[in-house]
Amino acid sequence: MPLTAPRADRLSALRAEVRAIEAARAADNGGALPFGIDAIDRRLAGGGLAMAALHEVAGARPDPCDDAAATLFLAGIAARLAAARTGSNILWALGRRDLFAPGLARAGLGPDRLIYAEVMRDEDVLAVMEEGLRHGRLAAVIGEVGRATMGATRRLQLAAEEGGTMALMLKRWRRSGEDPLAMPSAAVTRWRIASASSAPLPAAGVGRARWHTILARQRGGEPFKWMMEACDAEGRLALFAEFEHGPDQSDGREKRRAAA
Repeated sequence: MPLTAPRADRLSALRAEVRAIEAARAADNGGALPFGIDAIDRRLAGGGLAMAALHEVAGARPDPCDDAAATLFLAGIAARLAAARTGSNILWALGRRDLFAPGLARAGLGPDRLIYAEVMRDEDVLAVMEEGLRHGRLAAVIGEVGRATMGATRRLQLAAEEGGTMALMLKRWRRSGEDPLAMPSAAVTRWRIASASSAPLPAAGVGRARWHTILARQRGGEPFKWMMEACDAEGRLALFAEFEHGPDQSDGREKRRAAA
């Protein structure tokens, strides 16, 4: 029997409350931040993203649409961390001046929770990230780089452990065309995100964006991939039901970085 609108709204609110409690508990004990999707969390070592650890994300292709998807994927994670750690902010070290703040807000990461650091050069981004992680009072630290050596990622991992803060690194494609995840890294997880065709609507318009989400490597677990529906206004992803037990596919484009 289908749920009535009031019952469906109450159920949705209850689920959101449970997710918030789980996220807050993970933040308090330094454990893992779950996605709140059982099919994904049970495949992740520790049941979610390790809190005091470095995680890397890159667009699957050298394409602005995939770059936008990767940016919003990170923004959604950061939004849920900020919600779990009341009063804490997100430090975002920028590599380029093309971050679209309204897009981040639509993924749950409003300007009131963000501290921007325009440093541009990779080595300066890494230095700001390390300093922010050791501070220990931020919900998360995000940095945008093209390259990071194994030594640099090891320092970030140690700083994340010391400060009990999640480090999120956006590895961006450069003009050379070199795969941003080609270099070895100490990151606990490494992700590739590709844009896909949005969900069709019964009327003219653009539906919720979809992403082909690939966990390329994780410490203590196996890689996997899913077709996902993009972040909602609270930074939450949704599993594309049609592909929950079937093969993953992806195709399509987003218009600009963080504009979805």
